[in-house]
Amino acid sequence: MVSSLLRRLPKVSTRGLLHAEQRLAERYADLVRLAYLVLPPALGRHRRVLLAHALVQRTLPAAASGVPAPRAARDDAPPMSRSLYVPVLREVLALSRRPPLWPGRVPPPGMLLPRLPVVWGLRLLPRAGGADELALGRALSELSATARAAFILLRVERLTEAETRGVLKAAGFGGVEAELRAALDLDAVLDSGAAGVLASEEFDPCTVRARPSDLLRRRRRVHLAGIAVLVALITVVTLVVSDGAPTVRAGAGAHRASRPAPAVDDVVRVAPGAWAATSRVDFTAWPARGRLVRDRALLRRALTAWAGDGHATRISRSAGTAAGPPLDAPHLLYAGPVGGGTVVLLYDGQRLARYREAAASGARSLVLARVDDADVTTAAAVALDTSGERVRYLLAPWVAASWTRDLMRPDTPARALAVDGDGLTAPVPVFNPGPRPGAGAGAGCGSRTVLQLRSSSRIAEHHAFLLAGLGELTAVHLTYTPLPGQGAPARQPREATGPTALLTWARTGCAVGLPHGPGVKAVNVWDFAEQDLPDGAGPGVWTCARADTWRGPGEVAVALRTAGAGTGEQARVVARARATGACGRFGQHIVVHANWRSPKGAWYVLAAGSRAVKGLIVTGDVTAGTDGATLAVPAPARARTAVRARLAPGLQPIDLPAGRSG
Repeated sequence: MVSSLLRRLPKVSTRGLLHAEQRLAERYADLVRLAYLVLPPALGRHRRVLLAHALVQRTLPAAASGVPAPRAARDDAPPMSRSLYVPVLREVLALSRRPPLWPGRVPPPGMLLPRLPVVWGLRLLPRAGGADELALGRALSELSATARAAFILLRVERLTEAETRGVLKAAGFGGVEAELRAALDLDAVLDSGAAGVLASEEFDPCTVRARPSDLLRRRRRVHLAGIAVLVALITVVTLVVSDGAPTVRAGAGAHRASRPAPAVDDVVRVAPGAWAATSRVDFTAWPARGRLVRDRALLRRALTAWAGDGHATRISRSAGTAAGPPLDAPHLLYAGPVGGGTVVLLYDGQRLARYREAAASGARSLVLARVDDADVTTAAAVALDTSGERVRYLLAPWVAASWTRDLMRPDTPARALAVDGDGLTAPVPVFNPGPRPGAGAGAGCGSRTVLQLRSSSRIAEHHAFLLAGLGELTAVHLTYTPLPGQGAPARQPREATGPTALLTWARTGCAVGLPHGPGVKAVNVWDFAEQDLPDGAGPGVWTCARADTWRGPGEVAVALRTAGAGTGEQARVVARARATGACGRFGQHIVVHANWRSPKGAWYVLAAGSRAVKGLIVTGDVTAGTDGATLAVPAPARARTAVRARLAPGLQPIDLPAGRSG
C-alpha cells in the first residue's frame, strides 16, 4: 500500500523516501485516528473509516518532501507536527470545505477513489464500545472540527497549547483561539481516563469489523434498478423511433419514488432465549410475543402504516425521533390484543413503533419513539396500552420479578405486579409527574406509582431498578448518587432502590418535578453537598436532579432539603437550568447559591459546590469567603449576589442560576 504510493511522490532521494515511509508506518494508526475523529460525524462510521485511511495515505508526498509550516507557526509546532499532523489536518479541512451539493459528496477523481478489489455492500465499522465511549463520542460530536482537532492533539498526542495552536494555524484552520478554548473547556470537565477511552477500539479505524448491508433489501433494490434502467431504455428508443416527437403520455413519469413497506416475510423474529446468550441486552434481544405474531394481514397493515401508506393512520412521534419508514427489516416484538384494541410493536434498531387498532371505532394510530441507546434498564418496559388512569406494560424477557411502589412513601413495601405469560402486566396507575415549575408550594404530587423490576440472575445478581412511566412508549430510569465520601473518588449513579435513595426521591422528587417534555430517558438525583445551617436549623443537603433525553440534552433542578419531621416535608428548589451539561458525566463540577430564611426569620446567603470545590467567594450586596465547599453568611432578604468557586488548576465549575428559598 505504502510502496505503491511512493512511486507517485515528487522526485526526492531514496533515503528521503525510505525515511518518509518509516515515519508514516510508525505513526500511521495515530494519524488515521486523528483524521477519523476530526471528520464530520454526520458522514457515518463506515465512510469516515475509508476517508481517514485515504486522507492519511495522501499525505505521504508531503511527509517525504518535508512540507514547511507557515512562518507564524514554525516557532510553536514541533517538527513531527509540521511533517505529519499538518498535512493530515489540511486534507480534512479541504474535504470539509467542499460545496454541500458536491455530487454524491464524492472526492475528485484520483484523490480518494476506491481501489480494487471492491466488495459491493461491505461495511467497515470500528468495534462498538461501552457507555464511556458513547458519552465521549457525543461530546466530541458537539464540537467543531477545529475544536475536535485541538482536543485530540492535546489529549492523545500530548501537545502543549502553543504546539496545538501552531499545528492548527499551519493546517489553515480559522478561529483557532476560540476553538482551542472550547477544546480546553471540554478537557477541563473530563477525568484523566478520557485519553484511554479515545485509544479504545471504538475510536480506532485501523481495527474494524466487516459487515454486509441488508442483503435482501439490496437484492430488491437491484431488481428495481434493473426495471428502472429497462424503462429508461424503452423511453429513449421510443423517442428516437418517433424522431423526437413528444409522444409521452401525461402521467407516464409520475412514478412515486417512495420506499416500499418491508415484506412480512422479512420481519425479524428473535428466538425466546436469545437474551441470555448475547452481550447486547436491549431491544435486539426481545423475542416475538403475543397471540397474533403469525397474523400476516395485521403485520402487513402495521408495516404499511410505518411506511407512510396508511392514509387513515394517525402518526405521532417523540421529540428527536426521525420520521419515515424503517431502513431495515424491523424486529417483531409483540402482536396481540391489549385492552380495547390490537397492538403490534416493532423495532428497527433505532426506533420503536407501536401500531394500534381500536376494537370499537377501528381507528388506527402509530407512535414512534427513539431508543437507539437503550440498555438492560431502559429497554425493560414498553407501554402498550393506556386507558384513563391506568397503563399496561410489556416487560423485557430478562425481567424475573416485578412490583409497584409509591415513590412518595419510601417506608411502604412494594406490591407484587401480576404479569402474564407474554410479559404483559396488569394495569398500573399512571405516574403523576408532580407540579410544573412555578405551580406553587401548595401543589401536591398525589400518587407517584413506579415499577420496581429485578433482572434475571443470568443478567446480574440482585439487580433491581426503578422505572417511571411519563406517558410515552418507554419508561424513565430513576437513579441516585449519594453524598461524596471523605477523600473518596467521585461516586457514580446507582439504582434508586435502597433506603437512602428512596428517602431522597420521596423528599426531592415532587419538588423538582420530572420534566413534562417528551423524550426523557433517565433522571438521576445527586446529593452533592451537605452543610450545617445557621440558627440551629440542622443539616441541609443540596441535591441536583438531572433529566437526560434520548437526544442528549438535559435539564437540571437544584433543591435544598433541611431536617424535617417525617418524609412528607419536601425540599425547596433553588435553581433550574435547561440544555446544560451540569450534574452529568461531563459536568461534575457545579456551584450554586440562594437566599434562605432560617426558622428564626433571619435571612442568609447559602452557597455550595461539588466535591472538587476548594473554596467559595460571594460578592455583591454581601461579601464573604470560605476555604470549604459550603458557605452561609447573613444578608438582606432580597440580596443580589454572585458566587465564585476555587478548584484545582484546569477545572472550571458550572455556575447555576441563583434562587430563593424561604
